[in-house]
Amino acid sequence: MKELTKQEKELLSHYLTRFITPERDARIKSVLDNRTRHFSVVLEDLYQTQNISAVLRTCECYGIQDVHIIEKENEFMIHKAISMGANKWLTLHNYPNEPNNVAACIRNLKADGYTIVATLPAENSTFMEDLPIDEKTAFLFGTELTGLSDEAVKLCDKSVKIPMYGFTESFNISNSVAILVSHMVERLRHSPVNWGLGTEEKADLYFEWLCNSIRFVDDIIEDFMNQRLSNPQ
Repeated sequence: MKELTKQEKELLSHYLTRFITPERDARIKSVLDNRTRHFSVVLEDLYQTQNISAVLRTCECYGIQDVHIIEKENEFMIHKAISMGANKWLTLHNYPNEPNNVAACIRNLKADGYTIVATLPAENSTFMEDLPIDEKTAFLFGTELTGLSDEAVKLCDKSVKIPMYGFTESFNISNSVAILVSHMVERLRHSPVNWGLGTEEKADLYFEWLCNSIRFVDDIIEDFMNQRLSNPQ
């Protein structure tokens, strides 16, 4: 199927609502209203599918739309029973195991206006409650055993840590993401920051999520496009 234009997506979105219930349509629009790209999550070389899937589920539940995946030694894989389909509603940006993929990911994020923040339990890291929320921020989380690579840390603008009061030096990666994202998103939602999606972003995701909600949607779209070609207006 050819790449659809903005106008075609708008027409199709209107048409595809025939194939879902009004309740489902309302649910999609409600979730869209609570989505944000003000924060983004970056995962560097995670290898446990349970952790990967739990992180995706956390991000989706808290309205984080974009997750960036950096692969090195480990292939990115999703455990469906744990993710509960969360990946269907997220925008995943994959950086396969290639030279300089860490730098490429961070460079792209900075070009989009993000401040890059490493999650490090270091003494000089800022506590999460003290981290500014007015800036678009990408939070970097490292692999399970060794954390973020030295390369990733050097390319970050600052670092953040979660308060800990026990003997153990760090949280499990999926717990770290859940704690930090929960705290930062709640602060954001109670702030005057304009954290919501733009009109075009919502329209694109609305079309994508409609497609994800309908069985045999490719056939439906193909029939619709063929009808338009045979009956141009």
